[in-house]
Amino acid sequence: MFPDSAQVPKPSLTDILFGVFLRMVALSAFWYGLTYWAMLIGYSFEGQGRFDLLPVPWRAAASALAVIFPVAAVGLWLLVSWGPVIWLLGAAVELTMFEFYPAVFGTQPLLLAAHGAVVFTFLAFQAAFAWGRYKKARDARVHSP
Repeated sequence: MFPDSAQVPKPSLTDILFGVFLRMVALSAFWYGLTYWAMLIGYSFEGQGRFDLLPVPWRAAASALAVIFPVAAVGLWLLVSWGPVIWLLGAAVELTMFEFYPAVFGTQPLLLAAHGAVVFTFLAFQAAFAWGRYKKARDARVHSP
């Protein structure tokens, strides 16, 4: 008797850990998006960060990040390929804000270090996946007739 569904290979430990990592980044991205929304509607900073009270550079950056981070969170949570790309866009905006324009936006070295750690971890996972593909291809060449 034939099985009624296709056989799907079991995910490796690296695949499972990568999914957990992306979902943790999704939760933090969603939190950052909520904090930007809270600032823009006057819920945080005792209403001092409300949209109509912000200087123009902060209006543009906070509005963009209030949309980018929740969208990135959805993509990361669903484990789709565009999720990390959108997250990287938001991280690049924050890097530009806090590293290149500290007179306007201030500095947040801990936030930039956290973004750097996420990028480093993501690249480490990608290297592990590439190594796995290389080993699989090498084994297929060695064991083929």
